[in-house]
Amino acid sequence: MPIFFLLATISTSLALIFASLSTSVIISRRRRRRRSVGFFHPYTNDGGGGERVLWCAVRAVQEEDPDLEVSVFTGDDATPESLSSRALDRFGVQLLRPPMVVRLSKRKWIEEKAYPHFTMIGQSMGSVYLSWEALRKFTPQFYFDTSGYAFTYPLARIFGCKVICYTHYPTISSDMVSRVRQRSSMYNNEALIAKSIWLSRCKVIYYAFFSWLYGFVGSYAHLAMVNSSWTKSHIENLWKIPDRTRRVYPPCDTSSLQELPLTRAAEVPIFISVAQFRPEKAHTLQLEAFSLAVQRLDSDLPKPKLQFVGSCRNKEDLGRLQNLKDKSRELNMDEHVEFHKDITYRDLIRLLGGAIAGLHSMIDEHFGISVVEYMAAGAIPIAHNSAGPRMDIVLGEDGCQTGFLASNKEEYADAILKVLNMTEAERLTLAAAARKRAQRFSEQKFYEDFRAAIHPLIANPTALR
Repeated sequence: MPIFFLLATISTSLALIFASLSTSVIISRRRRRRRSVGFFHPYTNDGGGGERVLWCAVRAVQEEDPDLEVSVFTGDDATPESLSSRALDRFGVQLLRPPMVVRLSKRKWIEEKAYPHFTMIGQSMGSVYLSWEALRKFTPQFYFDTSGYAFTYPLARIFGCKVICYTHYPTISSDMVSRVRQRSSMYNNEALIAKSIWLSRCKVIYYAFFSWLYGFVGSYAHLAMVNSSWTKSHIENLWKIPDRTRRVYPPCDTSSLQELPLTRAAEVPIFISVAQFRPEKAHTLQLEAFSLAVQRLDSDLPKPKLQFVGSCRNKEDLGRLQNLKDKSRELNMDEHVEFHKDITYRDLIRLLGGAIAGLHSMIDEHFGISVVEYMAAGAIPIAHNSAGPRMDIVLGEDGCQTGFLASNKEEYADAILKVLNMTEAERLTLAAAARKRAQRFSEQKFYEDFRAAIHPLIANPTALR
């Protein structure tokens, strides 16, 4: 009964919202929209690939039209100068000028912990409320979502904005629905639900309803940029606006990383894992696979070291990091594992420059910026055999292998052992091919493709209605 009450409430709320579309002309006339771009990015301190996209997108817009005023909608306590400094210090992105800051006070409504049940629809409706606050405080000519809050697009249109988005991954996908239908237990499908046929069926209905809603609101984007072939296929299937959908690979720092020498001087072989400490990143799998590889390693070979590098968004992420440390102790791996939290961009480059391989284990990672960074730095990637890494990144280059793909603990351990058993010549050959492959995803390539995508709309805002 609660699920039907929730769906009825949601339907009623959405009906009221979209009925207001008839007032869009009035609102557009009454509100003076400034010639500006407003980036809706509530978390500007998460330190992940999404934040890098934000700052590169800001710079690209500044380059495309220097007269456009750029603002950032954020829930963080930030200033124009602090955001500009963060872009440079954490990501090496030099903005042409500091962006305006529009401070949001209602960010709690999009936090995961606020919705222990029906999390997706709860956060989606919360994002509409947060966007309402943002647009009432400042109404830009171009509303640019870089965080994946598609439910805010109809509201932005009501305010008369042109809606542009850069989508890293769909909020829901056919893969997610399939796992629930198959009753697979994962971070987004509790074991209690997976074990129950009736709860699973209810969740499938919920997901089907949410998929329809997500497709409906997503179709309000004037321009949708996506970061990979996998994301593009899902977004086109859900939003059904293929003529307004462009694939733009995310900006990866391949220029500075490619200056690192391919040779590794360290006597201890180092593996690195760069990812936020979020549940879907599956750090525990990496740790268990590394432990298994160390156990199987020939006694005459040096013991490797694993460096976990990432940021924490909140106390939940801090708890996951602590659990990972506890797991390392439980596996008697403390001697072989290091943890680096919230490090600077300079320190990240230093660590990447010392690693012979990099681990990635997220299932259906939409793209995988860290995988490209491994390759550019000369670290052989060992990534999950799905989505972005499989479809776009870890592919052959000039007939040479560029890395390894794995799906479970045993396969990851096998790949780790293959890297450790390589001769130096074999490792250098593979690393060189991987580095060449990484050039396809450079920051400069992002700027070129991004500006080509937005130019028609920025140059002629009335071209798309």
